[in-house]
Amino acid sequence: MSGKHWAPGTQCVTKHDHTKPKAQELAFHKGDVVTIIEAVEGKGWYRAKHNDTGEEGLLAASALRERGAIRANSKLSLMPWFHGKISGVQAVQELQPPEDGLFLVRESIRHPGDYVLCVSFAKEVIHYRVIYEENTLSIDNEQRFCNLIDMIEHYMKEQGPICTKLMKPKPKSGMKSAEEELAKAGWLLNLQHLSLGDRIGQGEFGDVLQGEYMGQKVAVKNIKCDVTAQAFLTETAAMTKVRHKNLVRLLGVILHNGLYIVMEFMSKGNLVNFLRTRGRAVIQTRQLLQFALDVAQGMDYLESKKLVHRDLAARNILISEENVAKVSDFGLARVNPKGTDTTLLPVKWSAPEALKHNKFSSKSDVWSYGILLWEVFSFGRAPYPKLSLKEVTEMLEQGYRMDAPEDCPATIYALMRSCWELEPGKRPSFKKLTEKLQKELKHLGAV
Repeated sequence: MSGKHWAPGTQCVTKHDHTKPKAQELAFHKGDVVTIIEAVEGKGWYRAKHNDTGEEGLLAASALRERGAIRANSKLSLMPWFHGKISGVQAVQELQPPEDGLFLVRESIRHPGDYVLCVSFAKEVIHYRVIYEENTLSIDNEQRFCNLIDMIEHYMKEQGPICTKLMKPKPKSGMKSAEEELAKAGWLLNLQHLSLGDRIGQGEFGDVLQGEYMGQKVAVKNIKCDVTAQAFLTETAAMTKVRHKNLVRLLGVILHNGLYIVMEFMSKGNLVNFLRTRGRAVIQTRQLLQFALDVAQGMDYLESKKLVHRDLAARNILISEENVAKVSDFGLARVNPKGTDTTLLPVKWSAPEALKHNKFSSKSDVWSYGILLWEVFSFGRAPYPKLSLKEVTEMLEQGYRMDAPEDCPATIYALMRSCWELEPGKRPSFKKLTEKLQKELKHLGAV
């Protein structure tokens, strides 16, 4: 990898120890994560900042490797100590041989909805009922917690009403600690280097905040609920596999109060708002085509990685300071998805086979892309104006398709219609869409 060029802001992992640096060099241990500040004149050296110590200095490109991708099927757990529905007797067996402070959490069989904290102490296992009421958890009715992760973190620091501080989690067999795996692959960031600012967005799973990490502007998605945070680990695993100029870049993850997903900051917000606030007077056709091409290229890359987005829409496209459109929110993305909750589907963007039979593929993403094109060329209007969700579903089955937006080039409308073929196999691939849009842009330049 020494021949690779690392862009400023890239996080890399060090390959070996370098504990006796010369003047101006950075000290590091094997496996440390550093952030590239800039390439240095002359070959093969970078100025970088150490993610733990915050120190800056020089290091050789040959000492760096790319961060590892996390396999989507690796059983990562934010709560490796959570054993689900097991009995008290099974919990006692799990906590053998006895060791002070060894612990696990299980679901209460006697009191459904509550949990039990099981702690080994003085060669016995003591069971503490964790009562869940009004969205909080408590052992003693005095100290209340938002979720299990917060509770365990607290009692690892303070003994409180329990027999001993929690010392050592007993992992459920087959589960790996998300913290350890993310750290090993180089994706775990340091909470101390993160400062949070204003809220810049709100997803259905939590707020998106503007922040700064090691001097770099970032966007941070915070997911507090442990169950949702656990589900989002799948999203994060997918994001560690991808790197493309038209995909919003994952910078890393912080495990604290659930999950903080730290991403590159896109200063111009989402595509719908960008188009609506500027409109026809400001934005030329060339710019619309460029946005459409950016998205197609990002999606072509995702398709090549066998990743299905499932929620492609202009609201999930973000615009950078340089007016580059990037695909974001892999919130519903799954590798080769199997089954999902159809009640959450964005009906006006979903392909008929996704609505009817829950079938998702790159071809259903292509259908959504056709709707996105319509949004772009109508300057951010909501698709199927004046139609209810029920009417949209019924009319699509009868063969209805939206008319072209006002002043939309005929070639682009033809492209939209090709994305809306009823048979998925007849729709173009993202590669084909990319080629056609490149041709269109060239043609515009030649006129």
